[in-house]
Amino acid sequence: MRRGREVTLRDVAELAGVSSRTVSNVVNGYANVTERTRLRVQQAVDQLGYRPNVLARNLARGRSGQIAVVVPYLDTPYFSELLQGIIRAARVQGYNVLIDQTDGDREHERMLINHGSSRLLFDGVIFSPLGLSQEALADRDPALPLVILGERVSDGTFDHVGIDDIAASRQATEHLLDLGRTRLAAIGDQPYETGEAAQLRTRGFREAHERRGLPVREDLVIGTPRFNRVDGAGAMAHLLDRDDPPDAVFCYSDLVALGAIHTLVGRGLRVPEDVAVIGYDDIEDGRYSNPPVTTISPDKEMIATTAVERLLLRIGSPTPPPGLELRAPHRLIVRESTAGRASSMIT
Repeated sequence: MRRGREVTLRDVAELAGVSSRTVSNVVNGYANVTERTRLRVQQAVDQLGYRPNVLARNLARGRSGQIAVVVPYLDTPYFSELLQGIIRAARVQGYNVLIDQTDGDREHERMLINHGSSRLLFDGVIFSPLGLSQEALADRDPALPLVILGERVSDGTFDHVGIDDIAASRQATEHLLDLGRTRLAAIGDQPYETGEAAQLRTRGFREAHERRGLPVREDLVIGTPRFNRVDGAGAMAHLLDRDDPPDAVFCYSDLVALGAIHTLVGRGLRVPEDVAVIGYDDIEDGRYSNPPVTTISPDKEMIATTAVERLLLRIGSPTPPPGLELRAPHRLIVRESTAGRASSMIT
């Protein structure tokens, strides 16, 4: 490697005996180079320790080399764990990640997908909307490469990456029914315009009952403003104050489940002997709680990688590809909050 100054593209070209344009084509992965020439250039790159100037390359292409990831809440472990995967996947591709928290503010979310790319200098957005409805997403900058997480279905102009919430919630509910529990509650319903995630989980809860020919106890389906510990604890207290409290609870997030367990233990009840509890998201805290929380585990690594791949494809395509509905797998992970200390398993 040359010392005293930065190795340039011209240095590589001289060593390889080719033009600077050929080196540029090899470094940028263009196909119009023979394999023999590509190998010679790569050997020169390795010998000199050449590192492309990513910023200059992006500017030449009219790009910033940055993508934005927009989520409602950074204090939600599901999003923080997902962000780690997105950052890793973007870094491999030479992209930096800008992160924004919207708190579900409709106008802030609208600004980001209407004018954010020009004001904040990012090339595309991975976006988990909370304040914006499905219709509001259509009213955005059409030139902005966009990948949606969560439950907003693609309108054909962006990609949507998620899991099958209905099937996952149905599986969680069937697990409780298979345990012989008969008074099932659900905590987390959100029957308003932007509560699609909760609505899909409620739908799965209902379908599991319908498949068994069982009625849903509507008075045991409890709404929460957010999927957090406080709301889970409060909803569980409300359920326990009833004359006929539930013997099993499907919580729409692991944080809700942790709050519910806190209330149950505080009231002197045993989990799962008195009340079985299942969560959703498979966050790290749920694995180390007492008892560890049975949960629906989405493949967060696949969601992150797929979202980055699809966004970079959109950024690099002169004509935007059609929007796709992309499903990541999920698993039911059985832990002590439903199975007791006898066993743990993954289904």
